[in-house]
This record gives sequence, C-alpha cells and structure tokens, in this order.
Amino acid sequence: MKLAILSRAPQAYSTQRLRAAAEQRGHTVRVLNTLRFGIDLTQPEPDLQYRGRPLSDYDAILPRIGNSITYFGTAVVRQFEQMDVYTPNTANGISNARDKLRATQILSRHNIGMPATAFVRNRADVRPAIELVGGAPVVIKLLEGTQGIGVILAPQVKVAEAIIETLHSTKQNVLIQKFIAESRGRDIRALVVGDRVVAAMRRVANGDEFRSNVHRGGSVEAVELTPEYEQAAVRSAQIMGLKVAGVDMLEGNEGPLVMEVNSSPGLQGIEQATNLDVAGAIIDYMANQVAFPEIDVRQRLTVSTGYGVAELLVHGAADLVGKSLGESGLWERDITVLTLHRGHSVIPNPRKGVVLESGDRLLCFGKLEEMRSMIPERRRRRAKVRKLPKEPIPES
Repeated sequence: MKLAILSRAPQAYSTQRLRAAAEQRGHTVRVLNTLRFGIDLTQPEPDLQYRGRPLSDYDAILPRIGNSITYFGTAVVRQFEQMDVYTPNTANGISNARDKLRATQILSRHNIGMPATAFVRNRADVRPAIELVGGAPVVIKLLEGTQGIGVILAPQVKVAEAIIETLHSTKQNVLIQKFIAESRGRDIRALVVGDRVVAAMRRVANGDEFRSNVHRGGSVEAVELTPEYEQAAVRSAQIMGLKVAGVDMLEGNEGPLVMEVNSSPGLQGIEQATNLDVAGAIIDYMANQVAFPEIDVRQRLTVSTGYGVAELLVHGAADLVGKSLGESGLWERDITVLTLHRGHSVIPNPRKGVVLESGDRLLCFGKLEEMRSMIPERRRRRAKVRKLPKEPIPES
C-alpha cells in the first residue's frame, strides 16, 4: 500500500507512530503538508498538485486535519475521494465532527446518550436555555475547540449569562450543556477503528480542574469497556461517518454520555496508557480496506434520474405491519430495502422473510415517486406552481 499521511506536524508523536507502523508493515508512506496541495479542476478527471507539481498515485490517505485549516483540509480530502483514493475519514465526516453543534444534532437523531444541550443566540433566550438543560452549574462550549480550550464551567446562572454575553459579543457561538456532576472530572476516551474499539482509557482531571484532557494536566489509565460503552463509541463514530475516531464519553448514572467525536485523535496518551499498538491497528485496517473500499452509497445511487435513497417509516396503522418483506410488494414497485433499523438494532441487507413491525425504518433505494407515494402525509403528485397573487405583499 502506498500511503500519504496528511499532516502539518511531521514530528508529532501521532504522525511519527503512524509512519513507523506503516513502514514496519512494508508499506510505502509519506507525510504531506496539507497546505501545500493545489486542487486541480482544469482537467477532465479530478487531480491534485503538490508543491506545484502533479501528485503521484496513492492507494490511501490518512487525514490529520488541524482545527485551524478545516475548510481547506476537507477540500483536499474531498478531492482525494473524487480521485477514488481510499480514506477512512471522509471530508463530510471530518466536517460533521469538527462542528460540535452539528455533531450533537446528528447524534441526537440516532438516540445516542448525551448531556442535555441547548443552543441559542439571542440574549433573552439564554436564561430559558440554562433552565432547559437543568439549571446551573452549566458547561459552556465554543463550537470549535480542542484539547479542552473553550470549555468553561459556570457555577451560577448570572455567571453563565455574563460569559455567554461576552462570547456572543465577540461573534462566538456557544453550546450550553448540562454539567454531569457524577462524572467527577473523569471521562473515557475510546479509540474506534472500523467497527470496534481497539483501545480505551479513563482520563482523570488534575486537582480541582473539571476538564480531564491530558493537555490540561489530566492523568490517564487503561480501562476495559463494558459492551454498552463500546457500542455507544462505535455507533457514534459510524453515525458521524468516521472509521478512525476518538470518542469521548462521560460516565453518567444511566450509562455512557457521548461528549465529542474526534476525527484526528492523538495517539500518545492512549498508547502509553494501554501499551497497545493503536497506530498499527489503524494501518492494518486501512490496508484491508484499500483492496475493497467502502463508498458513499448515497452519492453513487442518486445519479440516476428518478431514482434515489430514502428512509421509509412503518407506521402503526400501515398495511405493511405483520407482512414479510417478500409480501410487502416493495420489489414489484422497484424499491430495494438496503437496511432495516429496528430500535437500536440494524439489520443490513434484510431477507424477504423478515416480518415488518410498527416503528421499523427502512433505508431504501428505488423510484422516488413510488417511495413518496408511501408517505401518507405528503401528496402523491407534484403540486403545480400557482400564479403570483395580485398583491404579493399585503399592506400592514
């Protein structure tokens, strides 16, 4: 495998470990400065320049995109994707994880346990938002921050209001999040590679510091995750579209609470805490994927006119309840079921003998008009565009 590690820090521990692990396994590897790429859109086929010259061919890339260059870095990764070069973390996945609000919105859609969170912009809405998450103390987070920077604990409502007002005045967007007291300055970092957790550690804050980040002086120790915590970490990474990720979780009274999904997790702390070759696990996973890489199925399946990907909900009163997929008539309507979601479980490529239940969600590919017709709340025919009223904007 010919591998490129996209990094502006070739001497960083994580970069060096990944490079060494690749070389030990006989792969050809180079560390390329992300900012030295040029995206070439002049040719019939997508291409890239590096340091002003055409880029040689690579089998895979491993993005280590810093927070300060997210926009340009994800553009470079996206161009590699268009060139059919394998990457475990897509540009879309990196962008989703980098924005804390977007990440929280996406994870909440899939029943991932998280601390109660609110997002407001108007000053008058701040106090109701604090009450919404359970009142003071609250944690205030900048939308883009790393290593614990931009995370503030406000002990009283008035203090929280003052901090948020100050940050808003500097054009900063913030999240208001419930403070999980039972975590006691501790959290868990799970390193996900593919569909499993390869290593996990518990981080403990130093002294009266509530942030447990290693860069804030926190200590680390290896930890054996329960199936509940492991499943939460793997599902969170998969939902974000990341195959290599560090998932940070709080130990809540009712189970794991996901705080953040990191698309460029540091390896030093977790390798030293667990004494496991995490870098090697990442390289081995990528090598196995290069010959048979996963693709963006939605992008590939929606290029045919009239066809697309959609999710169908089986309502309680629907005729489909109690019928098997083979009896549902979906295939006769040119609709193929790719995945069946039932509660927290996922059934990929379900067989025709699977009996449908109320609440099932079917991820399907097929004729869009046929799938639209199965949603009772929507019209089956495209509505005509009416003429503009004689008085488009009535006088007030």
